[in-house]
Formats: sequence, structure tokens, C-alpha cells
Amino acid sequence: MIDSKLDVLTPTNCQMIFIDQQPQMAFGVQSMDRQALKNNVVALAKAAKTFGIPTTITTVETLSFSGHTYPELLDVFPTHDILERSSMNSWDDQKVRDALAANGKKKVVVSGLWTEVCNNSFALCAMAEGQYEIYMVADASGGTSKEAHDYAMQRMIQAGVIPVTWQQVMLEWQRDWARKETYDAVMAIVKEHSGAYGMGVDYAYTMVHKAPERTQGDHRTLAPVPAR
Repeated sequence: MIDSKLDVLTPTNCQMIFIDQQPQMAFGVQSMDRQALKNNVVALAKAAKTFGIPTTITTVETLSFSGHTYPELLDVFPTHDILERSSMNSWDDQKVRDALAANGKKKVVVSGLWTEVCNNSFALCAMAEGQYEIYMVADASGGTSKEAHDYAMQRMIQAGVIPVTWQQVMLEWQRDWARKETYDAVMAIVKEHSGAYGMGVDYAYTMVHKAPERTQGDHRTLAPVPAR
């Protein structure tokens, strides 16, 4: 029997869950730059929407501690319900279990805060009790220290979790640049969120292929004038 973990992620074989992407949780992140973390989370959300990935959003203790989910994330999924919990472990909430079951995909891509608490407990329980396969997006998740994040990732990997990055996931979903129905949306995400890769795409489009600049309006450039 072929190991199902050898499967490449596709738009039809997986679902997505964002766990506790909330400001107070982000304040505690020390494992990576928090602005980069938010960038990666929003980019992953846009990719999930582009490919029609069934997506669940959970929150914990919103009003008493954690604050509201990033508006940039919510705006990607304006009609999605937000599944509030009291438990640190999303698996302990029946709404979350029901949402995952309703989506009907055993491969679950996870982005959450914090890696060593909410992600770790959800991953282990969803695997043990729900027979899900977990794909942990390491650069769209964060811990309270680099060690906390890294050792939590190691523990989950030892238990069978598959580590991935947000761009890796998006490009597995795309797989072939000939898939034109998602090409433009993927390249828009790359240009906005992929750092040097996106800058390179902008350069190639404008300087090599002579495409218009990616701006909201016209910007006049004045020629050099030597000082007198």
C-alpha cells in the first residue's frame, strides 16, 4: 500500500484550518518576525481562497484575552463563521470537529498560534482520534520562543506531522503554470507577499515583458536635471 503522505497536496484532497490568529497571541510570538508571520498567514489564506480549499477559522477567548482575528485574514473569507473556543486545544470543541468532518478531507493544512500549545495539541489529537493527516505550516505559525517553536515542530514531526511552508503549499496546489484558471491569482499573491521572489516577478514583468507597473494609478517620473 502506498503511503498517503507521499501524495502531493492538491485543491481537492485537503482542507485548511487557521487556529487563533489573534493579536494577543501574536504579541507572544518570539520565534520569527511578527510582521512576516502575519504576511505569511494572509498569503496562505489568499492561496486557500484562490484554490477553493475548505477553510475553518478558530479563535480562543476573544473578548477576555486574545482579541479579534486579523481583519486582513477575515476579509479573505468574509462569509465564514468564526469558531470560538475556551479550550487551548481546538480538537476539544465539537464545532471544530464537525467543521472538519463536513469538509470531508483527511489532509488538514494548519496555520496557528502558538506552535507549542494550540497547534501541537490539535495536531496530536486530530491524528490520534480523528485519523487526520496534518500538514503544519511552519512559517505561518509561531511560538513563544524559537526553541518552543522548533521543539514543538520536532515533536509533531516525530509523531507523523508533515512540515511545510506557506509558499510550498500554494505551489503544490498550483503544480503546473499551464493551469491558467489560477495562474494570475497565484502570481498576484507572489508579487504582494513573496518578498524577493515577488520583486523578481515584478522586475521580469515590467522590464523584460514590458508589462505596466503594478500600481493603483499613474506615477510621473521626472528626468534628471543637473544642479546649476
